[in-house]
Amino acid sequence: MKSRAMSDAGPRAAEFWRPGPNGAVHCELCPQYCEIPPGSSGFCGARANNGGTLYAEGYGAVSAVALDPVEKKPLRMFGPGHGKYVLSVGGFGCNLRCPFCQNHGISAARPGFGRENAEYLTPGQVVKLALNSVGDGNIGVAYTYNEPLIGFEYMLDCAKLVRGAGLFNIAVTNGYINPGPLGALLPYTDAMNIDLKGFTEDFYRNLRGGLEPVKETITAAYKRCHIEVTTLVIPGENEDHIEELAVWLASVGSDIPLHLTRFFPRHQYVGRDPTPKETVYRLRDTAAKYLSHVFMGNM
Repeated sequence: MKSRAMSDAGPRAAEFWRPGPNGAVHCELCPQYCEIPPGSSGFCGARANNGGTLYAEGYGAVSAVALDPVEKKPLRMFGPGHGKYVLSVGGFGCNLRCPFCQNHGISAARPGFGRENAEYLTPGQVVKLALNSVGDGNIGVAYTYNEPLIGFEYMLDCAKLVRGAGLFNIAVTNGYINPGPLGALLPYTDAMNIDLKGFTEDFYRNLRGGLEPVKETITAAYKRCHIEVTTLVIPGENEDHIEELAVWLASVGSDIPLHLTRFFPRHQYVGRDPTPKETVYRLRDTAAKYLSHVFMGNM
């Protein structure tokens, strides 16, 4: 894949922001609500202030493209995708800071790094790749690997074309987004897997985020598309959250599939022990008292 001209892909004016004092801009895409001075990027690294205008700096900058099984997202109950594949497209950056991140090499990267060697795909090229893979069992496009919602403009442009081509759109996300942009994406979204990383504000505060916005995303998405929820079980950190988490999730919809996945040492948690299988089995049984579908991952 060759780099694309900036007229095709590259920084473009962003949505969901307002001007601030002294040339600063206020980004309103996610609950970080970054105030970004001129020449700087927001917390996610994907949105930058260029001359008093907020730009989607990562527009079209692609970190990875692969044809993955739908179950790998993970989506186990998405009917049209059962046993099929999805074209997975990743970008750069994230709006949380999880010390246990399982995909840190992509989520911590920045779209401006090594731009002369960057790979770019326009939304039209994404759709072409997706259509060319239909014969291999592809059902659509999954926005994944990093946090895709921070690339709101690119995701929305792709999703409209993907929907127009008769394919499905899947978002694999931490759910940390404001209601306005989420509402703009949901009409074009067929399925989501949302990370619910824990179930206390203190836990999310350690990730530089908050719990309530993620709960709001789950509640809103459940009304508009198929959703499944994933929780990475981290020994000694969120094991005791699972029952309360399952009770709340069942209050939204007891049919929401919950994936409990094993932690393996990554990023700042290298050197720790992985989650014992017995812990995941036990927590599965606990969650299954409230939810109809509980799956285990990375076993």
